[in-house]
Amino acid sequence: MNPRTAMTKVFVTGLKVQAEIGVYRHEIGRVQPLVVDVELDVPSAGSERLSETLNYETILDAARGIAAQGHIELVETFAERLARACLADARVTRARVRVEKPLALAPDAVAAGVEITLVRD
Repeated sequence: MNPRTAMTKVFVTGLKVQAEIGVYRHEIGRVQPLVVDVELDVPSAGSERLSETLNYETILDAARGIAAQGHIELVETFAERLARACLADARVTRARVRVEKPLALAPDAVAAGVEITLVRD
């Protein structure tokens, strides 16, 4: 069997990002932790050099860049911005981003958050 296109899943899990995020008064002007998981589908048949594949450090840079832009009301907004930033690389065909707010329901829950998947048309 000789597959035509190999698909690689590039992922980062448990990425810790400090962000000003939330809609409640006590969240405005306050930084709180997010935990982010990202999974990207990238065609990668025959990749042997970093320049031929997606460097997962770009995911870290994008997440930190979005947080640095200032206050975001919703984790959905953060997740979508990060997914779109990942899709800015034309090689990425699908981006799945999961964002957790560990303090959202503490101490009653470990975390609350969202997961979004964007697929290139």
